[in-house]
Amino acid sequence: MSRKTMTISLPIEMVRHVDVVRKREHRTRSELVREALRVYLGSDRVLSVYSPTQSERAQIREGRAAIQRGRYHALDEFRSWLL
Repeated sequence: MSRKTMTISLPIEMVRHVDVVRKREHRTRSELVREALRVYLGSDRVLSVYSPTQSERAQIREGRAAIQRGRYHALDEFRSWLL
């Protein structure tokens, strides 16, 4: 299999996490990233991206505008109503 080198940048914490996993699994960084990409790219058939309808987009805009006007309820309010 031919290969092409690709350079990516990651946050330091993510690199640390990759290193912990790769050491535990006795893999190289490249092997771990290739496996993650295989899983991610293979899952697009199972996990499709949802595109909202025109009506849903309008409702989202209305909701965002209401939030900007201060018309919203906090999560704590909903919790108190449930108790």
